[in-house]
Amino acid sequence: MTTAHATTVFLKKGRDASLQRHHPWVFSGGIERIVGTPSAGDVVRVVDNRGSLLGVGAYSPSSQIRVRLFSFVDETIDREFFKTRIARAIAKRELRDPENTACRLIYGESDHLPGLIVDKYKDVLVCQFLFAGLEHWKPVLVELLTELSGCTTVYERSDTNSRDKEGLPQTTGVLAGAAPSTPVMIIENGMHFGVDIVTGQKTGFFLDQADNRQYVRRKAAGKSVLNCFAYTGGFSVAALLGGASHVVSIDSSAPALALAESNLLANGIDPSRHEAVDANVFHLLRDYQQSGKLFDMIILDPPKFAENKNQVNKAARAYKDLALQASRLLVPGGLLVTFSCSGSIDLNLFQKITFDALLDAGRQGEIIKYLHQGADHPIALEFPESQYLKGLACRLA
Repeated sequence: MTTAHATTVFLKKGRDASLQRHHPWVFSGGIERIVGTPSAGDVVRVVDNRGSLLGVGAYSPSSQIRVRLFSFVDETIDREFFKTRIARAIAKRELRDPENTACRLIYGESDHLPGLIVDKYKDVLVCQFLFAGLEHWKPVLVELLTELSGCTTVYERSDTNSRDKEGLPQTTGVLAGAAPSTPVMIIENGMHFGVDIVTGQKTGFFLDQADNRQYVRRKAAGKSVLNCFAYTGGFSVAALLGGASHVVSIDSSAPALALAESNLLANGIDPSRHEAVDANVFHLLRDYQQSGKLFDMIILDPPKFAENKNQVNKAARAYKDLALQASRLLVPGGLLVTFSCSGSIDLNLFQKITFDALLDAGRQGEIIKYLHQGADHPIALEFPESQYLKGLACRLA
């Protein structure tokens, strides 16, 4: 399969600066005119207002991001093109610890494959196709992924709001191989986790927190730990294996907490050292204050509160409330490990929100470590949007 570049997208004068710096997105407002009649997923040439080539990409008529560039030179987009890109992405991950059986294999724009997310869980690949330009290539991409990764099963989890913006239906299901039995058991830094790839959040597990789970494990010895938004207990297992005296895991999903308790058993952890609580975190933090509970370490790893810049103020209030309530439950010298996965909340703003929360709670704190997404989620210098996860480890006075 090959595509001829029959359509040319002309940008408005002065709207090519980001593409000159190899940022791969073309917004609808930057387009002056289109020569040709592209359909969703068609490959197009993108040029400046004088007609000089900026790159080639795929067209998405429903999205504000009208074109995502595959390349900044005039090359044919075909099976061999995608084979080369996928092989490069996989080769980068092969430098990781071979005993780990899970990682993010392809991270969209950071691997120069816009809109494609592929997570590897042992011998199963879980994919998200988040861009109309990839729908055209899905059969080819699935074939290449099995060929180059050695995995026989490919499962799709394209059930995200990003598809709505692209004018695509949300879809899930087996794309190659047999339907996987769940949970899929993986090993991460010596820890065993079951991953529900069918009904779990995102692709089933938060691989981006692998390094941060190790940090918590190193800091947990002898501590009582409260893990908020615990999901399937990644941080809880890490803390208990690190020697935590007791861990409370809070989540509003009973199935996630059930898998968390299974994960404890898979790691040989005494279940009496753990308590799973099915509750609303915001409410329970206040209840714990009323009952006088205190902890040595509290982990806040909430879902994305800001989907876009219009939601930043509302999200900031939520992050602040969490940090404020949690800080009131920490002993002097306690550790607050707090995260934001909202791309619209940058590190400086998140740090300010956390400071304001501690100030209002009458607590003082110091940052002892900045926390980030793992190396299998590389941050492309030309694409700052690839940096989304930020965390602070704060010691409170």
